[in-house]
Amino acid sequence: MRKLLALLLIMGLAVFSANVAYAQDADTTSMEADTAAAEDAAMDEMAEEPAAPAADDAGVESTAPSLSGYQILKKYFIDGDWRFMSFVLICLILGLAFCIERIITLNIATTNTDKLLSRIDETLKAGDVDGAKEICKSTPGPTASILFEGLKNADQGPEAVEKAIVSYGGVQMGLLERGLVWISLFIAIAPMLGFMGTVIGMIQAFDRIEAVGDLSPSVVAGGIKVALLTTVFGLITAIILQIFYNYIVNKIDGIVNKMEDASIALVDIMAENNVFKN
Repeated sequence: MRKLLALLLIMGLAVFSANVAYAQDADTTSMEADTAAAEDAAMDEMAEEPAAPAADDAGVESTAPSLSGYQILKKYFIDGDWRFMSFVLICLILGLAFCIERIITLNIATTNTDKLLSRIDETLKAGDVDGAKEICKSTPGPTASILFEGLKNADQGPEAVEKAIVSYGGVQMGLLERGLVWISLFIAIAPMLGFMGTVIGMIQAFDRIEAVGDLSPSVVAGGIKVALLTTVFGLITAIILQIFYNYIVNKIDGIVNKMEDASIALVDIMAENNVFKN
């Protein structure tokens, strides 16, 4: 189920990114056509009529439609050159997929240890060790799995129980931290890809300046703007994934602490109920 949800998320974000990428050519063409038409209209108006008063300009600006957040994001994505921005978007998609999969897994792995230990205590007081094992087997989560391993070695003494708990606890820790290395990779690589796009964009801007042969402010400003957009999106991606990463790490720490407390409490409960066999 978790893998299915993660796959659906990846497919949805991939379709979204594809629509944005494919829309670039159409948007760019329409923007160029609109710009050319606007320039022609402006030239005709300047030739036929005198300049409009400042009040009219203010009225035109006030009636201009405001762009929504999605439209602004799409505009800047296209302005930043989708060939570079797509790599940053892929990092965001994959990073979010791993984050959501880990969050779902950790929420499922969260167990009410107090309730679980009380049920085990009641069962052991009745002398039913097998019943306590069944309770652990029927309870999802790493804590219950560790307690089950401890109960399996009850007939070998407290040292064997503690050793089994520690050994299996390391295995569960590895399962809880699975996928974190990929999230860390995307957090590190997204700004790098953004910086790479910025450097390449600056090189292209200087190439245009060299080709024009004149240090035009419009050429310089436009090239630098496009180049810096990739860095902005890379940093935004890293910030989003870093927030999820810290939440996941905090969640894992909480589960590990509960596992350790439950393991210590299990040994005490087993000793109180004379479960260990001499």
